[in-house]
Amino acid sequence: MNIKSFFLSLLVVFIWGVNFSIIKFGLEELPPLLFSALRFFIVAIPAVFFIPFPKTSIWNVLGVGLFLGVLKFGFLFVAMKSDASAGISSLLLQVQVLFTIFLGILIYKEKISLSQIIGIGISFVGFSLFFTTVNANITSLGLFLILCAGFFWSISNIIMKRIKDVNLLHFMVWVCLVPPLPLLVLSYYFESQNIIEILVSSTEKTWFSLIYVGYISTLLAFAIWGWLLKNFQTSVVTPFALLIPVIGLICSNILLDENLTKSEFIGTFFILFGLFIIVFSKRINQIVKSKFYKI
Repeated sequence: MNIKSFFLSLLVVFIWGVNFSIIKFGLEELPPLLFSALRFFIVAIPAVFFIPFPKTSIWNVLGVGLFLGVLKFGFLFVAMKSDASAGISSLLLQVQVLFTIFLGILIYKEKISLSQIIGIGISFVGFSLFFTTVNANITSLGLFLILCAGFFWSISNIIMKRIKDVNLLHFMVWVCLVPPLPLLVLSYYFESQNIIEILVSSTEKTWFSLIYVGYISTLLAFAIWGWLLKNFQTSVVTPFALLIPVIGLICSNILLDENLTKSEFIGTFFILFGLFIIVFSKRINQIVKSKFYKI
């Protein structure tokens, strides 16, 4: 990976890390389901009129649109409205890594290495600390909603795993066409029937949040990430994603004045350390085997 691609990778994880704090800005004025519907709407329209349908089954688009767009982001935004801080959300959402591994074992009969088992165990210790220390940063409801969001994200990962040689930007644009209508219907019945009035009274801060989450975090970031995955091995690109919760925690502290308790800090360390082992499990296995082979 050259220096240009390295900094592009950092740019993407920075955009996605800051994204959680920006979402909080939008949720100050917009109901969560409405906000989620709008962020997908402004990405899909008018982009779908200029970007061709991806070379995959429409069922894959609908499946990811449902589980990632409607369910994952719906549950996440509802949690972040008042039950979970931005930094904690960026961290706990990484439970999707564990769910994805478990679903891969169940559905695709994938094998799991010893280092991955160790990494999962360490991460689970970190997550368990959040189960026992509910406070102002996250409520029991918020924790449950984010775990659900992580699970639904893992299902969309499993769907995308079977998709080969598809332009990621084209795919995401068409996926964004799926969530707006069901989310708007849910928002109308469960949040407010005065959608127009809410939008008219929204401030520049809210519209900035929508533009950032829609165009920068979705279109721009996924376009760059897709280019990186196309030009470099997955094992080189995906480890950068470990920086997303780190950036999320730092930015939430700077922008929202959020702080971790001692137990949350310890839990964060265990989660990130466990994820590190999971992501680099192949390299760890190679190093261990080479050491034993020499012996």
